[in-house]
Amino acid sequence: MKRALATLKVIDKLYPIENADNLELATMVDSGWRVVVKKGEFQPGELCIYCEIDSVLPPKEEFAFLKNKNYRIRTIKLRGQISQGIIFPLSILPKTDGFVLKPGADVTDILGVTLYEEETKINGEAKGNFPSFIPKTDQPRIQNIPNFLDKYASNIVIVTEKLDGTSSTYYINNNEFGVCSRNLEIKESNNLYWQIAKKYDIENKLRDLNRNLAIQGEIIGPGIQKNVYQRISPELRLFDIYDIDKQRYVEWNEFINIAKRLAIPTVPVISEDKSINDITQNAENKLEAILQFADGKSALQSSQFREGIVIKCKEETIDPYEGRVSFKIISNQYLLKQK
Repeated sequence: MKRALATLKVIDKLYPIENADNLELATMVDSGWRVVVKKGEFQPGELCIYCEIDSVLPPKEEFAFLKNKNYRIRTIKLRGQISQGIIFPLSILPKTDGFVLKPGADVTDILGVTLYEEETKINGEAKGNFPSFIPKTDQPRIQNIPNFLDKYASNIVIVTEKLDGTSSTYYINNNEFGVCSRNLEIKESNNLYWQIAKKYDIENKLRDLNRNLAIQGEIIGPGIQKNVYQRISPELRLFDIYDIDKQRYVEWNEFINIAKRLAIPTVPVISEDKSINDITQNAENKLEAILQFADGKSALQSSQFREGIVIKCKEETIDPYEGRVSFKIISNQYLLKQK
């Protein structure tokens, strides 16, 4: 599913900001994002356009204030208040026949908004699109599904560190071996993804399992996101295994067993026996508590702020509206200090 970067949302509440007479903090209905706006520009109950962080806006006059940032929206701090995203009035929308202005409507394409992605150079050719029989490695941000924190508060969850690298997928399906980046399947050559495949002998190890499986992980090391973990050579850290025949992710215990058989390390595990209630200590505002929990140092490099955490149910759980119960919490500490 294509990510909605610009959506119509309803202003929920507006809060004053200390020592900022011309600014206020806006929250939105069914959203965990908070955005600093000009005082008096919006009113509670008003429909607006919300553009997420890491959105890249087109080089148009109404977005000229972002020109020196290459039109990319980032997490910022204004008068001591974290602001994530930008809220625009509906007036910037071009007229579109048949389009209904309603909460939740996706206006990403209408506005020409794209996603910022720092792609790793593969020095090779794409074999084709990412396989349709395997989910991509994208995880939704908790601010887009804040209701999960209450809905699945009592579920035992797995908490792992989100690593700042480049995601990859390796699969065996009907005797065919494939190597993929985040968005493409990659032809065999001396590129990063195939180097990792050969380093860990992934093809032969997957064939030995005699199952149609896809393993997914993060590659870290030299030339990747400034090598923040100070690795000597590229390394793979697994975070998911997908059963292609059953069209579902394997359960956590099976994931650990397969990873051991493959002799491939996993991403750092922070917790595997606590519920969301336990992690947030039953805080009234679970979102604020989980955001604070995401802060901290990386298990792989103590001088490095971790990018964040990923939370998923220990027993694979499918939400009837959003799909798999698995989401990421990007550390605000990391966003403000590292980017």
